[in-house]
Amino acid sequence: MRILVIGSGGREHAICSSFAKSAKVGKIFCAKGNAGIAEIAECVAIDPLDIPALTEFAKANTIDLTFVGGESSLALGIVDDFERHGLPIVGASRAAARLEASKSFAKDFMSEFGIPTADYKVAGSVSEAIDVLESGRFGGPAEPAVVKADGLAAGKGVVVAADRAEALRAVRELSSTVGEAAAETIVLEECIFGREVSLLAFCDGENYRLMPPVRDHKRLGDGDNGPNTGGMGTVADGALISDADLAVIERKIVVPTLEGCPKRGFPFKGILFIGLMMTARGAYVLEYNVRFGDPETQVILPLLQTDFADICDAVVRGTLSSTAIDWSDDAAACIVLASRGYPGKPQRGDIIYGTDLAVRRPSTTVFHAGTALDPRGHFVTDGGRVLGVTATGEDLAEALDRAYLAVNDISWNGMQFRHDIGR
Repeated sequence: MRILVIGSGGREHAICSSFAKSAKVGKIFCAKGNAGIAEIAECVAIDPLDIPALTEFAKANTIDLTFVGGESSLALGIVDDFERHGLPIVGASRAAARLEASKSFAKDFMSEFGIPTADYKVAGSVSEAIDVLESGRFGGPAEPAVVKADGLAAGKGVVVAADRAEALRAVRELSSTVGEAAAETIVLEECIFGREVSLLAFCDGENYRLMPPVRDHKRLGDGDNGPNTGGMGTVADGALISDADLAVIERKIVVPTLEGCPKRGFPFKGILFIGLMMTARGAYVLEYNVRFGDPETQVILPLLQTDFADICDAVVRGTLSSTAIDWSDDAAACIVLASRGYPGKPQRGDIIYGTDLAVRRPSTTVFHAGTALDPRGHFVTDGGRVLGVTATGEDLAEALDRAYLAVNDISWNGMQFRHDIGR
């Protein structure tokens, strides 16, 4: 098989690595890729948002299967375009991608199909959002509230405000933070409390197969302090969700979601990501994503024991019901290493040392995200989140110990990371 992966982050490095393990895969291309991906795939200089160019590339290079990494390409309708040209592709349609591309659409969807989620109100302007907050519906003067940009914001469009004053400030600053397009509509929510966990599934339009539960750490600093980021680390561990809770989540959330999609005109094919809050009242949906998370992918795919190409083929063909998917019983942990200045203006061009040492450690992989090669062939920083150091172990404690030992092998000027992932 000839594979095209679309994207350039740590997620796409993990996806390319999984395809590379398959005996059925002969050639992997990645648009645009990064310095780490270039070691296992041919990187092509096509923007992931340039759908006509990607379509032409897939046709010209007889691509057997394309896998879309990021949400922006999906929201623009890349799957629809590829399918019109008869090109097999794994990803959500443009209509289905609205579950992620519009927070208000997703919340209305949940409400329509009785899927448990926090109470909410959609505001069509900053002034309307301010009126809602000042009415006291969400968050009193000293009570928390949640402010969300409606559109895509690279994981940074959500503010959990400690009180009304902070919520009002977040509303006023949202457009400057994530862009006017993303913040044209604002979703306000009650703040619910509990333990966050995410559940992903392969979906073929009718059937689904769940992946191991994962937990992401969004805040930049230890103790969940500092600004939100795209994710500073993840853990995958079966103990994150009990069997009893999982059965309820499937019955009340997963199945109603996938049954609701065709009722709204878009059978769901691709990767469904459900962000959950485990509360004293049960599981509530925080958000939908319509693709693998980053860095969730970096702990999920290392636990996969079934041929990834076979699973993707089943998603495209609609044969997941007859496809057995096996997972390791191990746990996995990923520690994200970020550039100085992240998540604001990350420093680029710093030489990265020690990745060769880290990958020699047991059950450890280093996934590249924001990296490039300098003229002398050194890996250098080329983005905010630079590397994801992933390790597996018989339990979460062992996986974390291995990951942090490997982190200690790596350095560059201004490298930052959290010391409490999974703790």
